[in-house]
Amino acid sequence: MINPGRVVVTLGIVFVIYSCSSYTRTQQSFNKDFEQGNLKKALETLQQGEKLSRTKFIYYANTGLIFSILGKYNESNEYFEKAFLFGEDYRINYANEAASYLTNPLVTTYRGEDHEHLMVLYYKAINSLKMNKYEDALIECRRLNIRLQQLSDKYSAESKYQRDAFCHTLMGIIYQAAKDYNNAFIAYRNALEIYQDDYARLFNLAVPDQLKMDLMNTAYWSGFQEEFQMYREQFGLPAYQPQHPDAELVFFWHNGLGPVKEEWSINFVIQSKPDNWVVFRNDELGLTFPFQLDNDDDRSRLSKLEVYRVAFPKYRERQIFYTGAKLMSQDSIYNLELAEDINKIAFHSLKERMTLEFSKGLLRAALKKAAEHSIRKEDEALGAMIGIINAMTEHADTRNWQTLPHDISYSRIPLRIGQNAVDFEMTESTGKVVIHHFTYDAQQDQTLFHTFSSLESYGLSGRFY
Repeated sequence: MINPGRVVVTLGIVFVIYSCSSYTRTQQSFNKDFEQGNLKKALETLQQGEKLSRTKFIYYANTGLIFSILGKYNESNEYFEKAFLFGEDYRINYANEAASYLTNPLVTTYRGEDHEHLMVLYYKAINSLKMNKYEDALIECRRLNIRLQQLSDKYSAESKYQRDAFCHTLMGIIYQAAKDYNNAFIAYRNALEIYQDDYARLFNLAVPDQLKMDLMNTAYWSGFQEEFQMYREQFGLPAYQPQHPDAELVFFWHNGLGPVKEEWSINFVIQSKPDNWVVFRNDELGLTFPFQLDNDDDRSRLSKLEVYRVAFPKYRERQIFYTGAKLMSQDSIYNLELAEDINKIAFHSLKERMTLEFSKGLLRAALKKAAEHSIRKEDEALGAMIGIINAMTEHADTRNWQTLPHDISYSRIPLRIGQNAVDFEMTESTGKVVIHHFTYDAQQDQTLFHTFSSLESYGLSGRFY
């Protein structure tokens, strides 16, 4: 006789499967509209979709980003603030964590990746700067600093992504715009160190020339003559002299789209060991993961199983459409320099935690199979049903903030008081050039901010982790 309680559990698992697929369908429709530049339609799709508590962070972040691109900076910051507070208030739901080992990680609440939370504050700060709310931007600057300290405390290994050079650069830009040259110099100096030590090693990303000039300028304006002289020599610019134009434009280029999380699976063969240990082994990839069982009964059940299929997350890159860009103003050319490679940061972060992902996936597979065989002892039909459900529910957590750019470049250019014509030129991989014309009305000693988002990409590449 079938146990009614187990039927309820089974139906609950089926409901989870349906909910996850419903979320996936909604996101696919939204992402398609966003990638095609149909931002208003994408926003409607997003707001009409199911606002699951498990994906609130992604909903807040996506909504905030679209409002930002549309120029609705107050509305944008309202949603980014919700995303920030979500990260601050996040608490692990241990019941959902336990359920994830009987279904999949999609039943848990998506907390967000470390770099995604930093980007929330980046967008909030940029929105505030565009509204000339420097004090609000400085608040986000301080929040960024706290988050970066938390990231540094969280990871200690040299190979971990624990410091963000671009965020320190942004803090320097904000302080400089507020004429706080001392704090700007400190932020730029921190950024320089991280670019030289971490970004060069982890992401093959060099120090932007603009950062070097900003660092020398703020050292000079802060009265740090020794540091100014030291950096001139270090950068090979012994004749460099700071310039103080009438006004300035800081231009950020959000190029392409960040990577997409997908699923891949591995078949593991079980090898029994003494003292209730088993080893999950995949000879093709050279992977072995030991796993200790609670008792001999568990080991007996597992010994009958030869192969496990376990699903894991992977990132796939969306290839960039534009390979470079520059600004042209007053017969001068200013190159947009790469400052943050979000694509590489995402790949690296996932790679660094794959051992944890493997361990959790194998534990999930073992517990699901053990539960299936335990039920088969009492009810073969229900056990078979659980086996089918186990196969249906074996999925990796493929949630991520997909509307982030592939990378961010920036440049600072001088402006005259009054009207300034600036051309923004992007170069496709084919060599074709696309030009956009902008006019900026500048006042004395004002720093203007502009972001340009190019959403074009060549789609998913074969490169993944």
